[in-house]
Amino acid sequence: MHDLHGRTCLITGASSGLGMHFARLFARQGAHLVLGARRVEPMETLVAELRANGAEAIAVPLDVADETSVIAALDAAESAFGPVDTIIANAGVTAAGRSTETPLSALKTIFDTNVIGVFLTAREGAKRMIAADSRATGRGRILLIGSITADQTGDGTSAYSASKAAVAHLGRNLAQEWVRQGINVNVIQPGYILTEMAHDWFQTDAGKAQIASFNRRRLQPAESLDDMAVYLCSDASLHMTGAVITIDDGQSV
Repeated sequence: MHDLHGRTCLITGASSGLGMHFARLFARQGAHLVLGARRVEPMETLVAELRANGAEAIAVPLDVADETSVIAALDAAESAFGPVDTIIANAGVTAAGRSTETPLSALKTIFDTNVIGVFLTAREGAKRMIAADSRATGRGRILLIGSITADQTGDGTSAYSASKAAVAHLGRNLAQEWVRQGINVNVIQPGYILTEMAHDWFQTDAGKAQIASFNRRRLQPAESLDDMAVYLCSDASLHMTGAVITIDDGQSV
């Protein structure tokens, strides 16, 4: 595992699921943490846990689809720990159902959070990194959390899959745009993990059948992302940018 001491990391969607998992992981690796989400209470409980274990962490209210909220979160991060040099754009939502039955409100929520929210988070983070002279230090790290559905087709996931395909291409474009500013942008595409968002589905008969259809007939553990996530956010990944990396326990093979 690569050391993250001296890094200040903003993690979006940190009130549950992978965001909460990454917070605990990065705390163990020594990063200063700024946890952002719309639900503040779960993050405050997590911050108390992390601090009890010696970590430096704060929680900030954050709606990634609101530019003012994103700016305020990064302002709070800088006030607490100084310039942010690491971003994990993890916040995401879904709305299962056939496209003919997906209301416009759900479609807007998916794209506002999964695409616009990722763009705003990465863009504001990059502005701060450039202002802190990332071009000279080469320490800027932005990690976007996508999904294997970006490369798949299936019933009930068209809007979500399209939003995650946008995330993958956005990651490549931002990497190219900021490559000379010392900012590395990479994307991890996980497979299906038992997070809060997916829990109810995988308790249904159809969800259980989906698990049985995977090559290894199991859900992927969140820990399977740990090594790559830490590497991509560490100094060791100096020469890696523009990558879209699938880690899915062979679910898509």
